[in-house]
This record gives sequence, structure tokens and C-alpha cells, in this order.
Amino acid sequence: MRETKVETGVVKAGAKTPAVAETFSYTALRRQMLYAALAQVPAGKVVTYGQLAQLAGLGRAARWVGSQLGRLPDGGSLPWHRVINAAGRLGVSEGSEAWYEQCQRLRSEGIQVSNGRVSLRLYRWQP
Repeated sequence: MRETKVETGVVKAGAKTPAVAETFSYTALRRQMLYAALAQVPAGKVVTYGQLAQLAGLGRAARWVGSQLGRLPDGGSLPWHRVINAAGRLGVSEGSEAWYEQCQRLRSEGIQVSNGRVSLRLYRWQP
């Protein structure tokens, strides 16, 4: 497994203690970048998997983004429902519980969902 060292820590004014280095796995670091980008997507807007990968600084990782969103724990606060595929379709299986939940969440934010599709022209977030 590849690892990246990231300098972290809080040093109080006047303290002589250096910041502590923590080791994170490469995947965990990428996941944190993804979550930070996803948290920025405003209510009433959507992004595609590929667009979210770009916003997170992950390049062309649309499939990886989809796999990570599929692993989010239930009850989390990240707006996973605002991510759709490049054709404007919901990214979960049509008719599934998650599909109905995504439709409901998007509609509650004022996004029109028709036959499992969202208009990217109208609702795509352009930061």
C-alpha cells in the first residue's frame, strides 16, 4: 500500500513542540479529497461523477468516485444524492430503494427529476 505523510497538528502560541506527522494511506487521502469536494456541492445543484473527480483533484477517476459513494455509511451527512452520471441519469439502479431516495432528495431541493433524469443544462453546478 502506498502511503503519504501529511504534517498535521495544532501548536499553541509560544509552544516549542513541532507538529506531529501522521501517516495516511493513499486511498484514505484520496477519499478525504473526494468528501471535501462533495461537501461543497450546494443544494439545488448536481455534479457528474467525472466532474466531482476533477473538482476533488483526482483527475479522470469517475468510476472510482462512484465506487466510493456506493460505500458511504447510511445516515451520513454528505450529499451523495447530488451526484449523477454524465448522461444526466441517476447513478443507482432504477426502482431500487436508493433510486427512490435520490429522486425524493433531489426533488426536495427543487431539482426536477423525470424518468430518472436530471437536466444538466439547468442544474449542473459550475463553481
